[in-house]
This record gives sequence, C-alpha cells and structure tokens, in this order.
Amino acid sequence: MRKKYIKYTLLGIFSIFIVIFGGLFAFYGGYLRLNYPSFAKYPIHGLDISHHQGIIDWQKLDKKYTQFVFMKATEGVTHVDTLFERNYREAKKQNIPVGAYHFFTFCKPGKEQAENFIKTVPKDRSDMPPAIDLEYSGNCKRDNHLENLIDEISEYIQIVEDYYEKKVVIYATEDFYNDYLVTNLLDNPIWIRDIYREPRLVNDRPWMFWQYANRGRLKGIETFVDINVFVGTKKDFRELIDN
Repeated sequence: MRKKYIKYTLLGIFSIFIVIFGGLFAFYGGYLRLNYPSFAKYPIHGLDISHHQGIIDWQKLDKKYTQFVFMKATEGVTHVDTLFERNYREAKKQNIPVGAYHFFTFCKPGKEQAENFIKTVPKDRSDMPPAIDLEYSGNCKRDNHLENLIDEISEYIQIVEDYYEKKVVIYATEDFYNDYLVTNLLDNPIWIRDIYREPRLVNDRPWMFWQYANRGRLKGIETFVDINVFVGTKKDFRELIDN
C-alpha cells in the first residue's frame, strides 16, 4: 500500500512538473498568451515592428492582425532603423496603414531627436500619426537622464506635430507612464503596453492603442512580433488617419 502511495505521489508531482514546464515553454515560446482581445470588442488589430523582425514576407501576413503597422524609424539623434525604408515601402504596397515611431533617448535633446525623425520619415497625410516610444528598457542609464526630461519630450513632440500636422501618439510602459505621464502631455493619445491584462491607467486616462502581446507569432515573420489593438470602430480608425 505504501509503495502504491509513493508511486502515485511521484506520478502526481511529475505531472505537475510537466504541466508547469509545458505552460512556461508555451508562454515564452509565443504559443500561449495571457491576453486574447476579441475582435468583437476590438475589431482593429495591428503590429509594431523594427529591424528585429528581419525581412518580412508581407504577402503572407494575416490581414486580421495587420490592419495597421507601427514601425521603428529612428532612435536618439543619429540612429535610423536599418529596415525602416524597406518596411515602409513594402507595407504601403500591401495598402496597410503605416505609422512611424521614434525611440526617445533620455540623455539627448528633444530638438535634435525630432530633426532625426523628420529627416527620415516621409510627410504623407495618408499615414497614421507619428508615435514616440518612451520606456526605460534599452535606454540611457538613469544617472544620465536629462533633469528636464519631460520638457525635452514636450519639445520633441511639438516640433514633430508642427511638421506632420498630426498629434503624436505616446507609446509608454506602465512604469514610465506612472512616473511621468499621469499629469503631463494630457492632449496626446496613449499607446500602452500591458502583456498581462487589459490596461487601466491610474488616473483612468483613456488609451487609444494597447500592445497586448510581445511574443506573437505570425506567418510571414520568423521572429516574435508585438501585437496591438486600436480602441474604436473602423470609422474611428479612418478618422484618426484623416485628421
């Protein structure tokens, strides 16, 4: 009896281990997500990409998940994404609404970063609004952050908005949002990252885009890819581009 008890106990422990290991493998391998926003609630799904996705086969992409694409154009004062020009051209060939974004470096002046973006990204009224990426990950060390960081970001946004004549969309992680955006830049649409749950900002500020997955898998892209939704109807999305 004791041997049988030990046997079944070990089998139970082994089964639990397999389930946990399998779940972690599926999650980190991009086969399982914590968010599955419905198309009924969020009919507009799209991607955000950079050179990290490599050469994309745009014709193979699932059109349900590529109703828009934000793509990295620039970073800091000199860097240009090596695949921006190609991604921009190929997405437009597929008639996918395109938006370019700039990764804002926290230790460089906003004016110079805006000049880098404007020099790189075409001014096309049929494109989505430009976006700015504000996050700590991959950025300057905190000791090097500009003391007047929010002022530099504001100057960048003002210059870009004056040139493209569209409101800049602010992409932010939750920690950066809570540190800087609760009471600042309130007129700009928010694109929030939350791969665990549907976002709710601390001051109930509405958000326009939600990055709900950072390990998405899509035919036509060999790497993981970020997947997002737009809040609103197809008519609302069209108006965002046209305004």
